[in-house]
Amino acid sequence: MEPILKTNNLTKVYDQHVAVNRINMSIHKGEIYGFLGQNGAGKTTAIRMMLGLVKPTSGEVEMFGERVTKNSFRAFERVGAIIETPGSYKNLTAYENLDIHRRLMGMSAKSSIEEALELVGLLDVRNRKVGKFSLGMKQRLGLARALLHQPDFLILDEPTNGLDPQGIKDIRYLLLDLAKRRDITILVSSHILSEIEQLATRIGIIHQGQLLEELDMEQLRQKNRHFLEVTVSNDQQAAFILQEHLGIADFIITELGKIRIYERMDEAMLINRTLVEHGVDIAELLLNKGNLEEYFLQLTGGNAGV
Repeated sequence: MEPILKTNNLTKVYDQHVAVNRINMSIHKGEIYGFLGQNGAGKTTAIRMMLGLVKPTSGEVEMFGERVTKNSFRAFERVGAIIETPGSYKNLTAYENLDIHRRLMGMSAKSSIEEALELVGLLDVRNRKVGKFSLGMKQRLGLARALLHQPDFLILDEPTNGLDPQGIKDIRYLLLDLAKRRDITILVSSHILSEIEQLATRIGIIHQGQLLEELDMEQLRQKNRHFLEVTVSNDQQAAFILQEHLGIADFIITELGKIRIYERMDEAMLINRTLVEHGVDIAELLLNKGNLEEYFLQLTGGNAGV
């Protein structure tokens, strides 16, 4: 299946600074693609190039099979986007704001305004001035504007930025519902690891302008298997006891004195007791549940930025 969006060696250089460095990514129909990276990693610059707002230094973007330029009107008609903080007229109502956007888009049907407001849960406050909206409500209004023309593809740059936990949760449920009910493909950028883990079906990790990896969440789960990590006085003796006395074969010695056990993790007390009874001292025994944050830190070798 041809991807909805594909980048080929996409690069942007400002003076001597490489903001985006030869990234190759693809997004397919029905995915919620989490574009994950620290602040300043290159997410917004990449998205601006995808939307034809910034000209690449080299490389290209394809959207719906068409090479993207600033004049790619046919492709952009099928895209809704929020880049950073969505703007609005504070002295106008939510309805009036969307009506201005409807006319700018050349749309004739006013019914699309209330449909979009209902989708994002703002229909009851459609006649309230936006200046009285909370930050979360303004983000929802920006999303309604992006949905006004019923796009096939949503591109959202940090849509939960600045929101409180309830606001973040509301946006997450809204995006999940849109993907399910409307079959909308979504690209959502974020530096919030836990949020992407709960939302995305596939992720791309960008760091210092480079796309380090793309993988779906099932692949992530396989790479981040849960394990029991045991710090012991003698790892070779402990390995022998695990195999010969407990029948445990799925383990590895990761470094001197540390063993990761990938089976029978619910029997930690038995494992501990058996090792001690056979003369192996236990300094530490921990159950590790691998997650996106751990994987991100392994890839980037640094702070998670959250």
